[in-house]
Amino acid sequence: MTDVGPFGLSVRDQALEADVQAGLAAVEEGLLEATKSEVPFITEAAQHLVRAGGKRFRPLLVMLAAQFGDRYAPGIVPSAVVVELTHLATLYHDDVMDEATVRRGVASANARWGNSVAVLTGDFLFARASHILADLGPEAVRVQAEAFERLVTGQILETAGPQDGRDPVEHYLDVLGGKTGSLVAVSCRFGAMMSGTDDTVVDVLTQYGERLGVAFQLADDVLDIASDSHESGKTPGTDLREGIPTLPVLRLRERAARLGLADDIALCELLDSDLTDDDRHAEALRLLRAHPALEQARQDTVRYAQDARSALAPLPECAAKTALVELSDAVVHRAG
Repeated sequence: MTDVGPFGLSVRDQALEADVQAGLAAVEEGLLEATKSEVPFITEAAQHLVRAGGKRFRPLLVMLAAQFGDRYAPGIVPSAVVVELTHLATLYHDDVMDEATVRRGVASANARWGNSVAVLTGDFLFARASHILADLGPEAVRVQAEAFERLVTGQILETAGPQDGRDPVEHYLDVLGGKTGSLVAVSCRFGAMMSGTDDTVVDVLTQYGERLGVAFQLADDVLDIASDSHESGKTPGTDLREGIPTLPVLRLRERAARLGLADDIALCELLDSDLTDDDRHAEALRLLRAHPALEQARQDTVRYAQDARSALAPLPECAAKTALVELSDAVVHRAG
C-alpha cells in the first residue's frame, strides 16, 4: 500500500494503484508536452507551475472515475491533461487578480514576470487544452465549455458580491460550485465518459465531484487562515488581504450580526480596515485562527465532504469506490 495523489491518499489495491500511478505518470508527460512552445520563454512560463508540482487532484479523479468502465480507453489521459491545464490556467489568472507572490512554494508567475505575461500564459494554457479537447469529440467540448462558463460565472459572481437580500453564505457556496465544483465535477465526468460507463454512473460520479470540489475549496479557505506558507505552499491570508470574504470571514460576520458581541464586531472592523498593512494583517490572522467561526467553517467542510461520500452509494463496491470515499475523508482531514 502506497500513497498516491493528493493528501497522501492510500490505495490498498495493487492493481488500482498500478493503474493510477501509470495514469498520473502519463498525465505528467502530457502536461510537459502540451506546455512546449517554439518560443523558449513561453515554454518556461507555461511550465513554471507544472514543474512546481501540485496535488494533481483533478487528474487523479479522472483516473479513479475511469475504473468504473474501460480504464485503458484512449481518451482518459488526454482528458485528464485537459482538466489540469484548465486548472493551471486559472491559477495564473487568480494570482494576478489576488496579487499573490507565492504559488506552490515558488514565486508566482506574475511576481516573476509581471501581470501581462501571467495572464497571457494562462490564455496559452487554455488554448492548448482546447486543442486536445478537439480530438476528444464534440460531447467533450460541450461538457468542458459548460464547465468553463460556470467557472467564469462563479468568478464574476464572487467579484460582484451577493445581491441585496441574498444570504452571503448561500451566495458564496454558489460561487464555489461554479469556481471549483464545476471543474472537479468535469474531472469525474470525463473519467466516466471516456471509459464508456453508462449514464447513471456518469451522473453519480459527476454529483460526487461537484460536492467534493466545494469541500476541497472550503478546506482551502480554512487552510488560508489556519496554515503557514510552509504547509500550504502559498502566502497565508491572501484572500483576507485582498478583502475577499471566504467562509470563515462570512461565518464571523453572520455571528457578529446575530449575537452582537463586542469582540466579534471589533474583529469585523479590523477586517474592514486596510489589511495591506502587515501588522493589521497579522493581527487579523491571529484572531481568526482562535475564533469559533474557523471551527464552524471546518464543520461546513465536513458536511460537504460527507455529502460527496453519500453520493457514491449507488455505485458497486470496488477498490475505486473505496478510494473515492477515502478521498472525501482526506479532504476533511486536510481542513484539520
